[in-house]
Amino acid sequence: MANLETTYLGLKLKNPVIAASSELTGNVEDIKKLEAAGAGAVVLKSLFEEEIQMEMDQMKQQMTGRPYIYPETMDYMDEAFEEDQTRKYLRLIKEAKEAVDIPVIASINCVSAQKWTYLASEIEKAGADALELNMFILPTDFSRSSVDNEKIYHDVINQISSEVDIPISAKVSYYFSDLGPALRRLSETRVKGLVLFNRFYAPDIDTDEIKVTNGHVLSSASDIHLSLRWVAIMANRVECDIAATTGIHTGNDIVKQLLAGATTVQVASSLYRNGVNYMSELIAELSAWMDNKGFDSVDDFRGKLAQQKSTNPAAWERAQFMRNFSHFTRHK
Repeated sequence: MANLETTYLGLKLKNPVIAASSELTGNVEDIKKLEAAGAGAVVLKSLFEEEIQMEMDQMKQQMTGRPYIYPETMDYMDEAFEEDQTRKYLRLIKEAKEAVDIPVIASINCVSAQKWTYLASEIEKAGADALELNMFILPTDFSRSSVDNEKIYHDVINQISSEVDIPISAKVSYYFSDLGPALRRLSETRVKGLVLFNRFYAPDIDTDEIKVTNGHVLSSASDIHLSLRWVAIMANRVECDIAATTGIHTGNDIVKQLLAGATTVQVASSLYRNGVNYMSELIAELSAWMDNKGFDSVDDFRGKLAQQKSTNPAAWERAQFMRNFSHFTRHK
């Protein structure tokens, strides 16, 4: 049987399939189910920077008086909180670590290096094996340049890495004007991993009510292609691990990302659609493929099709369809 063991952020994982940050990793019972289903690690549901900085009543006052960055924070407004969110989160880390043997990775959804960063050391004390910084700087502030936006990422990473000894990963978006070089520069900081890419709130329009609403929350199978391209391009070109996420719905999708050069993959939408136990099916598909192809370990094929190793590197940079539609039949 194939050996699925791998190392991510310096942590030993029994396989490269990680449960991504979501509601499914927000309580101990589901985390135990994910471990039982075979997850290599879990990334806890994200704690938002806004939650750390203020109590809910303060947040409510400020949200009514100024624009805010994350629409998701409004989801918390009508909930009753029995305890401060930061303490609740630290308790989740501690209880999860006591309940499971797989690595538990904390997650902070942040947009600055101000005020909240003290919590990183508390997260480390609570027992988290690593910390994932989920950062998304939407480039809509016309007073800031692309250099200014990138500096925020570096400021956050530098501040947190100076406060903790546990490994840090950065979950980032593709909104960089020079994405490849920007990812390389981030990898040269003290992060141990880059997660490509974060999935964020997507607005839509309700044409019946004529108002802005939310778009699709879960990813679709076609969403894999953006991260797949950039995992393949950046593999062997960054100074840290790469985790692939978004659009990974089958064991075959996991194989693709590993062939492209991903160290690990993170899944969430497929678990929402199929249930937590679907994790075991994903891992079984990966193992079966490896047995079928004669690979004894993940390292035997990881990065086999990365751009730097590919016999057809231009395939990863092709941007136009050219002849790709030639086999389609037009409707008359």
